[in-house]
Amino acid sequence: MTDGGDQPTTSYEFLAATLANHAAFVHVGDRADDDLRYLTRFDGPDRQYAFVAVPGGDGPQTTLCAPSLFGDQARREFPGDRVETATTGRPAGERAAAVLDDVGVGGGGNTTVAVPSQIPHDAVAYLQRAGHEVTATDAVERARREKTAAEIERHRRVQRAAAVGMARAETVLAESAVDGDRLVWDGAPLTTERLRRTVNAVLAGAGVDPVGNSVIGAGRTAADLHYTGDDTIRPGETVLLDLSPRGPAGYYADLTRTFVVDGGGWDRRAYVACEAAREAALAELAAGAGAAAATVHEEAAAELAAHGFRIDSSEVGFTHGTGHGVGLSLHERPSLTGDATLAAGDVVTVEPGVYEPSEGGVRLEDLVVVRPEGYELLQPYPFGSTPRRRDLDG
Repeated sequence: MTDGGDQPTTSYEFLAATLANHAAFVHVGDRADDDLRYLTRFDGPDRQYAFVAVPGGDGPQTTLCAPSLFGDQARREFPGDRVETATTGRPAGERAAAVLDDVGVGGGGNTTVAVPSQIPHDAVAYLQRAGHEVTATDAVERARREKTAAEIERHRRVQRAAAVGMARAETVLAESAVDGDRLVWDGAPLTTERLRRTVNAVLAGAGVDPVGNSVIGAGRTAADLHYTGDDTIRPGETVLLDLSPRGPAGYYADLTRTFVVDGGGWDRRAYVACEAAREAALAELAAGAGAAAATVHEEAAAELAAHGFRIDSSEVGFTHGTGHGVGLSLHERPSLTGDATLAAGDVVTVEPGVYEPSEGGVRLEDLVVVRPEGYELLQPYPFGSTPRRRDLDG
C-alpha cells in the first residue's frame, strides 16, 4: 500500500503468488470482515459483497461486487480495477461466480479458486456449483500482518489522538478534589462513566471513533479487563484507562495508563512492577525483526514474578499476555504469547498488568512497530501514577 491521503490505497501484489497456482482469489463478507475491508478499502453496509482477483498481464485484475445503491461509494473507495454493481438481489457468492464466468475462469484448465478460511459457506457452495475447486489460503492474513509505511502512519495518527484523550483523563483526575470517600470534579462526583464520556468527546474531536472501546475502571472494577460500566471513583483507588479508538482509515490505537489520587501501598508496588516488566519486554524487542514473540512475554512475566506477583492465574496477578498485534482489527497476529518470530512491520502492544480484585488493577500499554533493528514507540505518553495536568495537544 502507498500513501494516498487519509485512505491508504492497496497493492494486490501479495496475491500474485496465490494466483500463480490458482485460477482466482475470491472473498465474500460485509463491513464487519476486516480481511474484506483490507482488500477493498470499502466501508460498505452490513450486507454481503464480494471481491474477486484473477491473474492479469500487469498483476492481479480485481473486481468489487458492490451492494445495490452503493456503487458510487464503492467507486470512490475501491482502489482496484472494476466495480460491478448489483441490479438484482443475487447473493454475493453467486455474483462472484458470475464474474469468474465473465472473465473465462472455468472454461478449461485450472479452475481452482483460493479463498480465506472465514468465507461464508454459501459463497463456497456457489463457487463449487459453478464448477470450481475451492481451497483455503492465509495470504490476506499474512499481508495484513506486515504493515507498510502508510499503515504505520495511520496507526501513529490514531495513537496520537488516544494520547490526547489520555491527557484529558489525567487532567480531570488531577483537577478532582477529595470529598470524603469520593472524588469531585466540576461540581459533581466523578464516576467512570463521566470520565469515559469526557474522554470520548475529546477522541471524537480529534477525528477518531471510540467505538465503545474506552475501558475505564476504578478500584475493584480496575481489575476487570474490559470494564465499561459506571463506578464511583474514590481516592486511594487505581483508575485504569485503556483507550483503543479507531481512525478514519480503520486502523486502531491502543494506549493504557493507570492513576491513583492519594495513592500508596499495593498500587505503588504494582506500578513499579509493571514499569519494570515493560522495560524487560522492550529490551527483548530491541533485537528487532527475528526476535521470538514468546520471549518478550516470558521476560515481562519473569519481572512481575520477581516483584511478587502471580503469573499462573486467570484471576489474580498477571492474567493475560504481554501483547498482541493491532491493525484493522484491535486484536490480530502476532500474539506475544505464541510461537511467532517477529517481523519488520509488526505493530504490537506491550501491556504488562497485574490485578487483585480486592485492591484494583494496574496496566501500562504502548503501541510499537518492530523494525529490522529494534522497535519504534509510535506515540510516547508520560508515566507516573499520580495524575498531573497535561497539555491537551498531546
